[in-house]
Amino acid sequence: MKLIISYFIVLNILTFVVYGLDKHSSRNRGRRVPENVLLLLAFAGGTPAAYVARKYFRHKTIKRPFITRLRLILIVQIFVLLLYILLSFRGQA
Repeated sequence: MKLIISYFIVLNILTFVVYGLDKHSSRNRGRRVPENVLLLLAFAGGTPAAYVARKYFRHKTIKRPFITRLRLILIVQIFVLLLYILLSFRGQA
């Protein structure tokens, strides 16, 4: 369990930092982080940090396709979590 928690903490810190770096690059016309990488970080479990970083850095807040994909990732993750909880309780009964 500690390993899983550590994974999510590190991944969310990494996600936040990468979103910040991408925002910095966008302001300075530097090399950008591909949107697929940003979405992959969210998909891997960094969704909370992705949402916090978007708000904090005011980054990727207008791009509709990106927002739609990020929301889809969030919906899938919530569904999987609820399914896991449901099956866990069912196994105890």
